[in-house]
Amino acid sequence: MITDTEILVLYYSQHGATRQMAQLVARGIEQVDGIRARLRTVPRISTLCEASEAGIPDSGAPYVELHDLEECIGLALGSPTRFGNMAAAMKYFWDGTGGLWMKHALVGKPAALFTSTSSMHGGQESTLLSMMLPLMHHGMIIVGLPYSEAELASTQTGGTPYGASHVAGLTSDLPISEAEKKLCMALGRRLAQTALKLAA
Repeated sequence: MITDTEILVLYYSQHGATRQMAQLVARGIEQVDGIRARLRTVPRISTLCEASEAGIPDSGAPYVELHDLEECIGLALGSPTRFGNMAAAMKYFWDGTGGLWMKHALVGKPAALFTSTSSMHGGQESTLLSMMLPLMHHGMIIVGLPYSEAELASTQTGGTPYGASHVAGLTSDLPISEAEKKLCMALGRRLAQTALKLAA
């Protein structure tokens, strides 16, 4: 069903941290009156050409479809860092959105980004920047985190002006810190507020 009051929260998560961030961003989105979050994920990709994922994930959000991008008035995009870049599964999905690009379906919609890394200097900012590139080609408007969010200046864990981030640790077992949680929710709120203004 087409709605003008939903924002797509699209993520890929292997160990669970990015999924937790997606849920926090969604909570921030839904703190804005009149807006709901639509959580979606992408399937893993395999080096084996015969391998495929089930049509419905075992847990978490349903798999994204192109109409999710068309129907929502904004996008929050999240991926773990892979050598300073978005995960291959997320890149693979965006490589298949040429039809939307041809229709200008995403032009003028706001988008925000979030990521999780193993280490403090593990490529958080370059991953967020790399995720911006296909969105900018689609004509989306990038929404970051301003330094008016106090946690951005005081965090000892994740958090950047380019988007929300989390330091998961080398074994991906560090919990999301209070500052990281607040920044995820702040990003969701700012995205929702911006989407409402642009939709009006």
